[in-house]
Amino acid sequence: MTKKTESSLVFWVFLAPVLFAFIMVMVIPFFLGSYYAFTNWSSSARVDGGLRFVGLQNFAESFRDPAFLYSFGITFAYTILNMIAINVVAFALALLVTGELRLKNVYRVGFFVPNLIGGLILGYIWQFIFNNAIPSLGRIIPVLGFLANPGNLMLSKNTSALAAMIVVGTWQYAGYIMMIYVAAIENIPQELLEAAKIDGATPWIRLKSITIPLCAQAFTVTMFLTLVNSFKQFDVNVSLTSGGPSTMLMGQPILGTELLALNIYNTAFISNKLSVAQARAFVFFFVLAIISIIQVHVNKKREIEL
Repeated sequence: MTKKTESSLVFWVFLAPVLFAFIMVMVIPFFLGSYYAFTNWSSSARVDGGLRFVGLQNFAESFRDPAFLYSFGITFAYTILNMIAINVVAFALALLVTGELRLKNVYRVGFFVPNLIGGLILGYIWQFIFNNAIPSLGRIIPVLGFLANPGNLMLSKNTSALAAMIVVGTWQYAGYIMMIYVAAIENIPQELLEAAKIDGATPWIRLKSITIPLCAQAFTVTMFLTLVNSFKQFDVNVSLTSGGPSTMLMGQPILGTELLALNIYNTAFISNKLSVAQARAFVFFFVLAIISIIQVHVNKKREIEL
């Protein structure tokens, strides 16, 4: 056996378990789900006459549902606001912990730790903070009382609930994104910054003309990660608001903060419309793939311009 053949064999031996798991957990379910989206698949399909092909009926039903359309809109709004909040906070933290700061490694660890907490646990912790701690502080500092309704496990208003989700998402994910920015900032040649400083460039000019352009690749990565993570948000949505509070749209009651992933879950396991939920998941994947490709393409062009 030649060395090249041996290396190839070792490569496939180590890759095989991961590849098998990926095919079984991701690839096969994706194609099965794509097929079920065009059928009447449900837990009662056998009783109702068996599995049969229904064409685009599930997609048509989804787009006639105000709750699904609303969840699409609220997901887009949440994604845009969450992306902005996370990246602004993460970049600011990265600038802070790459500066001349004592114990900066300790701060890096501290900012990163919230990312290690599970989303469900995080949501329940912050639900307690919003519904109990902040209202208690609101008696002392009234401006803090607007986020929650004391004695009610649901947040008081749609805007407040969405703002609370963005606060929690930023607190959880900013530390992780910060580490990407830290790596990018530390790769900037110090000679450039020192030369600009000697030439009299202010910190703002150095940031705008040197740091941000040289971190362009990091922005592409972080924007992609925050876009996908925000669009797929589920666990914090479940534990923090459960999609509430309820509101009315087109004369029908809907959940005011039910993001798209939670809407798909509720359609499948609460309403027992598995094929409709699969059709919505198919649309979800398609839209997210298109948006992600456009975002990466635009950011890559910006890298060249910067």
